[in-house]
Amino acid sequence: MPRTFMIAAAVAVLIPMPSSMASAQQRSQFGNADEAKAMLAKAVAAVRADKTKALDMFNKGEGGFLDRDLYPFCFNVSDGKHLATQAKQLVGQDIRTLKDPAGKAFGLELYAAAQKPEGQITEVTYMFPKPVADTTPGQNVRFTAPGQKVSFVTRAGDVGCAVGYFQ
Repeated sequence: MPRTFMIAAAVAVLIPMPSSMASAQQRSQFGNADEAKAMLAKAVAAVRADKTKALDMFNKGEGGFLDRDLYPFCFNVSDGKHLATQAKQLVGQDIRTLKDPAGKAFGLELYAAAQKPEGQITEVTYMFPKPVADTTPGQNVRFTAPGQKVSFVTRAGDVGCAVGYFQ
């Protein structure tokens, strides 16, 4: 009887594993809200410590600032000019001009969120091209069809910073 119980207990433990393993693989392939918030906190700390170095690391995806589909992007609070992002074509562009494929002016929302007091985090939801999951620091990130993205936005001195994840 004890041996039968042990086998039944072992089987009961193993049965949920495939679905747990599948969700663990899903979690490891793409970032989530908690990971995006943690990266934003790390990015803000880096900007406060050395803005120039931080922005350079963000653009290069170094120092843990490119994790699967998660990466920080920053812009001037004054003029909205993109300073750092993995979407290289956006560097130098005014964030306020950005619209998603449905025509939503999400760039204005990102900019407005960065006008709030430091430490206040605002969520902005929009459609954005989804990065390929196999991103490697130092490489240009490739993007695919748009997906729904939620970005957490805050202010760090004279810079607005955000990290988004795909829902």
